[in-house]
Amino acid sequence: MSKEPSVDFQDTLEEDDWGLIIGQDGLLKGMFIPEGCEEEQVPEIIVEICLKYFGVDPTEEVTYH
Repeated sequence: MSKEPSVDFQDTLEEDDWGLIIGQDGLLKGMFIPEGCEEEQVPEIIVEICLKYFGVDPTEEVTYH
């Protein structure tokens, strides 16, 4: 079995694309936010996906210690 060449995640995205990072266990590990969009609202469809499939609200302000 030949191994496909790997492609960097960020290289597959367009300038304004957002990305969800999902672990092998199916849990949401993180979210890629396009450069310059850190202060923008998370697109509504991404909020809906995160709530429906992961039970996470990405618009919630959370502080981790």
